[in-house]
Order: sequence, then C-alpha cells, then structure tokens
Amino acid sequence: MQKILFSSLLLTHVSTAVFAQALQENDVQNLPESVVTATRSDVAKNELASGATVYTRKDIERLQVRTLPDLLKGSLGVDLAQSGGYGQVTDLFLRGTNSNHVLVLIDGIKVGSATLGTTPFELLPIDQIERVEIIRGPQSSLYGSEAIGGVIQIFTRKGGYSDKPKITVDAGGGSYDTAQTSGTISGKLGSNWYNLGVSHLDSQGYSVLKNSNPDRDGYENTGINARAGHRFANDAEIEASFLRSQGSNEYDTNYGGGDHNEFVNQVASLTGSLFMTDAWHSTLRLGQSVDQLDTFLPDGSFENRYNTSRWNASWINNVQLNEAHKLIMGADYRLDEIDATDLLLFQPGNDSYAKTSRYDAGIFTELHSRLFERHFINASIRGDKNEAFGDYLTGNIGWRYNSSFGISPFASFGNAFKAPTFNELYFPFDGYGQGNPLLKPEESRSVEVGVAGTHRNINWELRAYHTDIEQLIAGWPTVNIDKARIEGIEAQINTDYFGWHQTLSLNLLEPLNLSTGQQLQRRSNKSLAFDLSRSVQQVDFGVNVLAQGDRPDFDYTSFSKVNLHGYVTVNLRSAWHINKNWLLSGKLNNLFNEDYQTASGYITPDRNFFVTIHYNN
Repeated sequence: MQKILFSSLLLTHVSTAVFAQALQENDVQNLPESVVTATRSDVAKNELASGATVYTRKDIERLQVRTLPDLLKGSLGVDLAQSGGYGQVTDLFLRGTNSNHVLVLIDGIKVGSATLGTTPFELLPIDQIERVEIIRGPQSSLYGSEAIGGVIQIFTRKGGYSDKPKITVDAGGGSYDTAQTSGTISGKLGSNWYNLGVSHLDSQGYSVLKNSNPDRDGYENTGINARAGHRFANDAEIEASFLRSQGSNEYDTNYGGGDHNEFVNQVASLTGSLFMTDAWHSTLRLGQSVDQLDTFLPDGSFENRYNTSRWNASWINNVQLNEAHKLIMGADYRLDEIDATDLLLFQPGNDSYAKTSRYDAGIFTELHSRLFERHFINASIRGDKNEAFGDYLTGNIGWRYNSSFGISPFASFGNAFKAPTFNELYFPFDGYGQGNPLLKPEESRSVEVGVAGTHRNINWELRAYHTDIEQLIAGWPTVNIDKARIEGIEAQINTDYFGWHQTLSLNLLEPLNLSTGQQLQRRSNKSLAFDLSRSVQQVDFGVNVLAQGDRPDFDYTSFSKVNLHGYVTVNLRSAWHINKNWLLSGKLNNLFNEDYQTASGYITPDRNFFVTIHYNN
C-alpha cells in the first residue's frame, strides 16, 4: 500500500507541474467528440451528463494492447478481476456493480451468456475492433435489463474511407511462446463500402493457478470480421456485419472439474436506415449473437455444453423537432435461447432447464434538448415486458450546462434493473442447490453530480455518484436477499503540450453489501492510472502506470475470506516508423515484475514482452 500511496503522490505531483506549464500554452481548438451509445443516436459528449470513455482504433494501436481486457484495464470507472493471462476468465465491474450488471453490445447487438449473464471479454478479438464506447451509470431507460452499471458498446472495423483498397498486416510474438498475426482489407467502390479482417493468436501460456499441477495453460483464438454496406441515391443505407471468434482455452480451477474448453462467439447483424422525411431518420436492425462453450475433462472426455443464442430486433427513430430539440423513439425485441448439457451437475431425470427460451419486448422514448443555448437536457423513459417476471418501467434524466468560462456542471438521476439469468431462475442441479423461478429483478437507483472543464489544451472532469441496489440475487438456491450501496468519485485530467500527451485517472469507491456490512468481493476501493506518450520524429514511446488498492475475495481451497493486496504495475512501449508503410513496435509489461492477484489463487502475468511488425499501404 505504501508503494501505491508513493506512486499516487509522485504521479500527481509530476502531472500537476506538467499541467501548470500547459496552461501557458496557446489555445488548442478541438471538435467535440461524439458518442452513439449514450442516447442511441449521434450526440456530442459535451452535451451529455453521462460519463463516457471512447477508445478508437488509433488508441488501440498506440497503446499496443493485445486483448480487450488490456484496453479496458485502468479506464475510468472500470475494475477487472482476471483468473490468469490470455483467454482466462475476466470479471468486469463497472462503478462497483456486479459483473453481470453491465450491458454489452457489438454493432448494436446484445451479446453475452444468457446462462451466466456475463460477457467473455477475454475471447473477443481486439484486432477486429474499430471503436469501444463505455457509458457509465444506469442506462435501462434506453436498453432495458442489465444496464445497472452502464453500457459497453464495441464497434467492429468498417471500410469506406478510400477508393483505393487499404491493406494492413500485423505479425508478432513474445513471452509465453505467444504468436499473433492479423490482416485486413477495406475500402469503397462507388456507393459501397467493405471490410474483411482475420486474426489469430496462439499462446502456450503458463500455469495460472497456484498450488496446482505446473502445466502450461495455453490459449488459441481465430477471429474473422466482415462488414459491407451500400448507400442509395436517396441516402438510404443498408449494411451487414459479421464477427466470429473461435478457439480453445486450457485452464485450472480450485474446485476440480474441467481441463480445457472449446468456444465460439459470433455476432451477425443486418441494418437498414433511411430518411422518412427531412427531419425523421429511421433505422431497423436485426441480428443474432451466439455464445457456445464445450468443456472437457483432463482425460479428454466431454463434461458439459452451454450454448446461448440471443436474437435481437430494434427499430429506432430520430426526429429533429427543431434546431434545439430531438426526439428519439424506438422498440426492441430480444429472444434468448439456451441448449445445455452437464454430465457432472445435471441429475438423471432432471437433465435440462425448466425453460430454455424467453423474450423481452421494450419501447422507449428520449428527448434531447438545448435550452437557452447552453443548457442541455436528456430525459428518457422505457417500458419492458419480460416473459420471466412481467413488466418493468425505468427512467433517466440528465442536465448539463456549458458555461462561457469553459466550466460545465452536470447532474443526473436514473433507475435500472437486471432480469435474473437462466442459471438463477432455472438451473436444474438438485444435489446442492437449484435456480429459483420466483426471483424478482435486481433494482437500482442512482444519482450523480459533477463538473467538467476545458481550459486551453487541458480537459478535466470530476464526478461523484451514489447507487442503491435492492433485491440482489445471492445464495444457492438463489434468493433476493442482499442490498448494496455503492458510492464513488471519478476524476480525470488530460492534456497535450510540447507533443506530450498524458492522462491521469482516479477512482475512489466504497462498494458495500448492506446485508453483511462488508465490501463487495473482488472490487478494489481505489485505483490510479497514468498514461504518458510522446512522438519524436519517427519514434513513439509511452509509459502506463496502474496502481490499485486491496480487494476482498473468497479462497475456495481454504473456504475462507481473503484480502488480496494492492499493487503497482508499469508498462513501457515504443514504436519506430520505418517509413510510411512499415512500423516496428514493442511493449514491456509489468516492468518491475510485480507479484499480485486480482482473483484469489490465480497468478497474473509476470514481466513479459511483445514485439510486432506492422504494414499498411
């Protein structure tokens, strides 16, 4: 902990000095960044009360991250608990809420496991990702179930930027006998655009579980992304997209069972949009996401299969009422289906879930308004009808004021809910426990206040939030017994001066289970992230520091509660632009070989490196 405090003070001191010098620089005019996920329409970030973090393809390449969890790690409001390295299970906690309290979309299609209620971030191929938007805070009034902590939307790579085909090729390797290759081709032909990408990552890994057999837990993932569209003469558009990752993963567990699994994650969508009138734009999207997992025992025999299909349909209408007011109206329909077999857990005569499908239908509306030139209001309301528990109503309202002095206060209030998963409702295992079909949705209410500012080439924001969650699902058999209160502060400042780009982020969190009075498991109550980058002629270099505090967990070997100590990691990266087509880059992770855990008993990567050669035309 002393190292965390020292690093925090040092980074704060250095950054403060840098920012003070930056105040003396000339103004830098930046166009406001837009986000889609916060309102289901294209709106500038500086018109929203919601907290939003956006990563572009340029950020992914600059940071030299090899996995999606590596990109999300250290983001404002995000905490990760990982059971090892490449391909190992990753729990994501957004603003201290549970790992199944975040809604995840890929190109507008809901993804994740309907049985577990979580998304396998560790299996999604980052080489095929163009953009990631993280929206913090309740969003059920736009998206329905699961968006208690917020929404993460992933956009796959898209062509259409040049008539000349753009080709990229990457090849690299590093620690743990890891090799990675990827390639894309994209472009446009008249009114058509296209992108095709493939990637492959293979790693022999390391033994991820302490006190287990010292076997290496390898990982293999092959990804493919295809996206194509056409724009008609009347500006109507149609687009199809497809993303698939497939591979195998070896792992260790504290409680026996499987040895390795084979997985498939797939998303396909078809989207059409057109202007019904000059002021009315309508979009219809159809799609399906698939999450398939087959697990095998050490002798190679089959253990279980959990397959999920999620069918999605949405209709969104953006109506520009006048220059200052926009109305968004829409409807969603989702159908979840599962196919599960478990030879170890399901009992004879009770070898399937009581129900293997359910639907959810919702309608919503939102008003985005500008008042008196500098005040912005977002108000939304949604009604859902879920086959498992009935009707539910959610709402959200946010206000922001952009003053002429570059200061923007804001506030928001909203409620949200999460429908119980198939496991929580219908899990058929009767030797130890089972699901409870009488469960009610988990419910939350959140309030948030804050202030942001832009001064010359400095951008900063400070947010405080309070979330109450009731009817938390716990125990086995499952019941609605727990209550939680989460209070937190988020702060971030970033600037550019003399070619130096730096971002400093701080998360302070108190996630309490009110039923026990204890901190929610696997969540750190404090974290500090600092990233510094610079380009000098043909060379880029950067450093990333992440400091996190202690976190509670449960040890399944001793069946006791444990406290995982805080840690500080330092990553270094550099890239050499050989010429306009070739780039050689390298990254050294965990520079000081920090020994730490974010999930009890599971070893995180020690000092490791990765080197990549990149070509683009």
